[in-house]
Amino acid sequence: MAKCCWLPWLIIILFLPLPPCDGSSGADVDPTAGFAAVELTGDMFKLHKPYDLPPEQRYEFRDGVRRMWVLCSDRPFSPGSTTKPRSEILLNKTYTSGVWQFEAYGYVPSGTTGVSIMQVFGASGRNTTLMLHVYGGRLVYYHDEARVVDGDIYDRWFRLNVVHDVAGAGTLAVLAVAGHGGYRHYFKFGVYVQRDPSHYMESRWRDVKVYTKIVD
Repeated sequence: MAKCCWLPWLIIILFLPLPPCDGSSGADVDPTAGFAAVELTGDMFKLHKPYDLPPEQRYEFRDGVRRMWVLCSDRPFSPGSTTKPRSEILLNKTYTSGVWQFEAYGYVPSGTTGVSIMQVFGASGRNTTLMLHVYGGRLVYYHDEARVVDGDIYDRWFRLNVVHDVAGAGTLAVLAVAGHGGYRHYFKFGVYVQRDPSHYMESRWRDVKVYTKIVD
């Protein structure tokens, strides 16, 4: 693993395919080692969806899977908002310091494109520290198709781990990117329309967890 000089930093790790049924990761490295799980209660999962639609028209939670979908013609999440349509979960667990990690299993059906499926919200002079977009099956950093997390994300479950050190230096894992400062952060996942979207966009998520670094 190579050293990275950015401050602060994010590490994005993607495991494919789905881990074995015995619960092991199927990978040589466990990114959650040295982290402690944070308790997530049901009321921390805040749905953002088109303001004129009931939740069940853009969100489903069944058998442990959270399924979110949106149309490019939908309205924003609040009247008067200039943002694009979305059906997203805001994980209402805010952090301001330390090292935090988002872990989940995700699934993007073929045809979904021009959409953000995961965010680290909060930055200096902008809204987000990280967005992961899907374009034609590729999972990329924002709109930067030179920074590809995976080249074919469609129609399979993947394990996604995103590590965010609010102030420290880090090492390069699969993809390391510079953070964007800011004070207050939280994680989001789902579908949020971006450039050149398909008419219909969907993502599914299960086993969503948040961790924080153990300090000796």
